[in-house]
Amino acid sequence: MDDLTQQHTQELRRGTVVLASLLSLREPGYGYGLLESLAEAGITVDGNTLYPLLRRLEKQGLLTSEWNTDEARPRKFYRTSAEGERLIEALLADWHELDTALGRLTDGGDR
Repeated sequence: MDDLTQQHTQELRRGTVVLASLLSLREPGYGYGLLESLAEAGITVDGNTLYPLLRRLEKQGLLTSEWNTDEARPRKFYRTSAEGERLIEALLADWHELDTALGRLTDGGDR
């Protein structure tokens, strides 16, 4: 993939990672586990991108967190908040509208 395509692909995926993280964290999860589940779903994201994103989403009230100290290595578990659920609904509605619009542009209105 050339640099220009890679740059635009990265811009296209940026918002998708937010939505995918909020969806995945409907069930409590920690950062590394989220990296793995996103990768399994086909959404690759770097840890240097994901961990700051999790902190930002928490600061915005879209995620809640709590430390699990039951194991030898404490882990911070995140979960989508009620405000995060409202954002999911809004983003998914917009996503479907965009998908439909892009479908009209690529399929000539067959969607």
